[in-house]
Amino acid sequence: MSNRHIQTIIFDLGGVLIDWNPRYLYRKIFDTEAQIESFLAQICTGDWNEQQDAGRPLATATQLLVDQHPEQEAAIRAFYDRWIEMLGGPIDGTVEVFRKLKAQGTHRLYALTNWSAETFPHALERYDFLGWFEGILVSGQEMMKKPDPRIYQLILDRYNIEPSTALFIDDSQRNVDGALASGIQAIRFESPQKLQEDLDRLL
Repeated sequence: MSNRHIQTIIFDLGGVLIDWNPRYLYRKIFDTEAQIESFLAQICTGDWNEQQDAGRPLATATQLLVDQHPEQEAAIRAFYDRWIEMLGGPIDGTVEVFRKLKAQGTHRLYALTNWSAETFPHALERYDFLGWFEGILVSGQEMMKKPDPRIYQLILDRYNIEPSTALFIDDSQRNVDGALASGIQAIRFESPQKLQEDLDRLL
């Protein structure tokens, strides 16, 4: 990676600053881990959830699956009816890294997240540190999601960010690759400690 001067840092949220996992909910609904994994692999799949991140209404998405799998209606409806039970809390180590960056005041700080517009207000209510960002771009509000090249260009344009002086942090390699393809320096998040090491090296 080129070590050009970094002026702007763009964080992903879920899996980087916020611990979100549907298993936290479904462990209250199903008896075994195998049942949970089967349900998430075959019914409320990651691909299905990502369509809500891209703007599909939750009610539409829920009814689609209920029509296909009526025997699992209760579990399907729980996905969004009890969505807040999927939130495990902040990833404290990363929040501390973010806190230090905010206190230093030497970088512009933004967030680019794949998140449903309908559930994102719950996160805003729960995590004060989301107010530390200069701006947050939420995929569900923009009707597009990472790694669509348009969403990287959108955050660059909206906040007047020069891509070559920006660093993007995401736990998905697919989304990291999307940022790199858009000319943004990018690293994959693995742990708060590794992130701090990467920032010490790059900043």
